[in-house]
Amino acid sequence: MTGTEIETTGTETGAVFVRPGSGGWGNGLLLDPANGKDVVLSVTGGGIHPVAARIAELTGTTAVDGFTTSIPDEKVLAAVINCGGTARIGVYPRKRIPTVDIYPGGPGGPLAEFITEDIFVSDVGVKQIEPRASDGSTPAAAPVADEGPTAAERLAAAKAAAAPVGGGAFARVSGVFVRFGEIVGSIVNTFLASGRQTVQLVLTTILPFMAYVSLLLGIVNYTGVAKWIATVLSPIATNPVGLIVIGIIGALPFLSPILGPGAAIAQVIGTLMGSQIAIGALPVQYALPTLFAINGQVGCDFIPVGLALGEAKPETVAVGTPAVLLSRLITAPTAVIIAYLVSFGL
Repeated sequence: MTGTEIETTGTETGAVFVRPGSGGWGNGLLLDPANGKDVVLSVTGGGIHPVAARIAELTGTTAVDGFTTSIPDEKVLAAVINCGGTARIGVYPRKRIPTVDIYPGGPGGPLAEFITEDIFVSDVGVKQIEPRASDGSTPAAAPVADEGPTAAERLAAAKAAAAPVGGGAFARVSGVFVRFGEIVGSIVNTFLASGRQTVQLVLTTILPFMAYVSLLLGIVNYTGVAKWIATVLSPIATNPVGLIVIGIIGALPFLSPILGPGAAIAQVIGTLMGSQIAIGALPVQYALPTLFAINGQVGCDFIPVGLALGEAKPETVAVGTPAVLLSRLITAPTAVIIAYLVSFGL
């Protein structure tokens, strides 16, 4: 046994299931050593990664440092990498070798087309590795991780045993550079993964929503429906009861999603009331209730998109959208009344 190879004694099941972490991608991999696949390749730099050591421990295979040892592809059970989306992330999936990425993120780089859910999983730590039977079920007596020395402990012992006497200073300096490289690589890959997710979110969610809002705004302005409604409501905006009525009308479920993008009621009534208060025709205490009266429709066009951005299930979106729209019929006029009461003394 050397610092670049760890032999282990397998569990009774001989298979593990590797699931993605909270920021990971993929459905998970069932790794079952068979047909001579008895090597877990650690391609992370700085020796054998604990994830590779844990997989080897539970499967009874051998963890090998891919930077120092060449292993035939047909003997590799899985490759453990630390790549945030550059070329290396797709090297092993292209060879159809199950790939375990310790960094978060999905397919990326020039070989992204080869990264599929049946061959790749990301954001994997030791806790994401579970012993399984070959059929995918969890064995009744799973091995306890703290019984005897773990693979990580054996790795540390192996490194200590392999360190040449008298070469300790060089080994320590080399270790510092390796750890520094790992830290820098982790930071860079985290930013890279974040940037990729941001761009994907903009392309798949924000831009389509902006196009939808632009289309709806164009329809509202072209047809003049919202402006007509606002003009009709303007005469009744000069008294508290009228403001309550405006709040109710603006919050009607079949009108609020249409009035929201155009903001016609907010523009027309707000301009009217603002000018009347400015010249002294209306008391200043009308300002606050007017604000709540014209904003009953705000955000009603965004409800389904907001729920989708929050990764709500389709059932939640189907129930949540009408629930919020109907609740506006209660909260909008109530807000106008409260605002009118607290506006005295302004």
